[in-house]
Amino acid sequence: MPAALNTLAWIFDLLDREETYLCKPMFGCLAAYLDGQLCLVAADRGDPWNGLLVCTSRDRHAALVEDLPALRPHPVLGKWLYVPESAPEFEDTAQQVATLVLARDERIGVEPKPRRKGGRIALPKG
Repeated sequence: MPAALNTLAWIFDLLDREETYLCKPMFGCLAAYLDGQLCLVAADRGDPWNGLLVCTSRDRHAALVEDLPALRPHPVLGKWLYVPESAPEFEDTAQQVATLVLARDERIGVEPKPRRKGGRIALPKG
């Protein structure tokens, strides 16, 4: 199971009991979806891909950073917030973010882009 290979998979444990929770590999990391929205990415690779990415929009950054000061814009994906695993407050912040996701905090979560297949958008069958 891919989750066992990612040392940060524990962050998603709180979400595991939710019916709409889905965990998928994404760019060598793990992505957590809830209610169809991409919410979190646990990255345990080299910097700057070692920590928790919080999927949100730029207009929500200030409110989230006010509540969770360890968060900052990701150095590559600036549209999302990030707390590096090396931060002293990493574990507490990761647990707080997972709790916000579980509570369906409207500041966290983005609609995933449709997957492309052969240059076309793959539409659901049916």
